[in-house]
Amino acid sequence: MKTRIISGFIMAPLLIVLYLGGWWLWAAALLIAVMGLQEFYKGWNSLDVHPSKEIGYIMTVLLFVTAIPLSTGTKSNVPQFYENMMVICIWLFLAVAAGLIYGWKIDRRGPYDSVATVTGLVYIPFFTYHMILIDMTEYRLFIWIVVIAAFGSDIFAYFTGYFLGKHKMAPNLSPKKTIEGAVGGLIGSSLLAWLFGFIFMRELALVCLMLGLAGGAAGMAGDLTASAFKRKMGIKDYGTLIPGHGGIMDRFDSVIFVAPVVYYVICLMTGILNI
Repeated sequence: MKTRIISGFIMAPLLIVLYLGGWWLWAAALLIAVMGLQEFYKGWNSLDVHPSKEIGYIMTVLLFVTAIPLSTGTKSNVPQFYENMMVICIWLFLAVAAGLIYGWKIDRRGPYDSVATVTGLVYIPFFTYHMILIDMTEYRLFIWIVVIAAFGSDIFAYFTGYFLGKHKMAPNLSPKKTIEGAVGGLIGSSLLAWLFGFIFMRELALVCLMLGLAGGAAGMAGDLTASAFKRKMGIKDYGTLIPGHGGIMDRFDSVIFVAPVVYYVICLMTGILNI
């Protein structure tokens, strides 16, 4: 517990990146995507599955390069940004196609090598990329909701489960997680998000509350998803980069799941409520 707290303080300066946004956030997100993908691909080796790191790195950089011309321009609202969805669709096609083509050498590779390559690309770089999409809109303050929902639900779930937890939520994936902890995590992430909205954008406080709830649920889903992969891979942590936390994926598994949810909820709300 002490190690985790110390590591948490060490990671605190990363919040500066959220404040600065722009190129700083772009670089941080790219670093998380590349390092997270490396850890994810390495985990498959224990199952004798060998994804293509080369395809993974090339497609990750290619995806983030598409945001370079846009990240320095004028912030646009979310509905207008739909015009750029074609770029993402093209990237998804290329990523899936490249991963499938990788499996053509059936004398050296199995179908799981292709599947793992594609899964890693969509799961980590693509999900992480949504941090950039949020930052490129005029609603970039919502980037804070991603972190608040992810870490807030984790912290509140931990303490609620510690003091009140009795019913196991997913014993095969994460034995320590409880239903009571999950409820506490959702309530905590919602309240924290609402408080943030009340202080910094009061007219959107209710929207922040809803994002906190949806993001908190997504963060838990991301954590359980990472745990499912680790259980199958037979590893405890994805890495040892962060003392007390493991690797990049062990710390940001929930964040990369929350980012797409927050972004697409914003898209829906701006279209329906015209905020």
